Amino acid sequence: MSMHQSYDGLARLLDYPQGKEELLKSYDCVAAYLRQSGIESPANAFGELVRNSTLAELQEEYVAHFDFNPAAAPYLGHHLYGDNQKKASYMIQVKQEYDRYDFHPADNELPDHLAVLLDFLAHLASRGDDAPRREFIEKMVLPGLNKLLAASAPRDLSPWLTLVQAAELLCSADCREVAPC
Repeated sequence: MSMHQSYDGLARLLDYPQGKEELLKSYDCVAAYLRQSGIESPANAFGELVRNSTLAELQEEYVAHFDFNPAAAPYLGHHLYGDNQKKASYMIQVKQEYDRYDFHPADNELPDHLAVLLDFLAHLASRGDDAPRREFIEKMVLPGLNKLLAASAPRDLSPWLTLVQAAELLCSADCREVAPC
């Protein structure tokens, strides 16, 4: 398993569920990479959820967790800045980075959605753009991930939160390969 595949797998897991087989494949990829990197995956509960639920149940839980719970919303700009001018500046910076590295996310999601950000990290990893990826993680991803986790972790026992925790672990480990973020 590669860094690229892990970011891509996490991006698929944090996107609205489209197919149970795809979720299981992505989960197995991420869990294998974390194991191979010596990181204990917090997402084991999520793997069990996927195996024991129908696609409709997974979709319902996804919406309940991410869409109806502002503390768990997967929009990092929201967690960093709320709804003010600084959030707009963050979104512009994210989009500029996407453009700089020829990344074209799907039009159906905002650029600060965690799945889109992870997809961008997968894109950078596939190109071998390690330094820009780590700088992006340090400045644009980890601060929002940490706020998201702080806002939801104390009272959130959802298996979906474990994916956010896995994203934080993967991003932090990626940065430690060279220098701490």
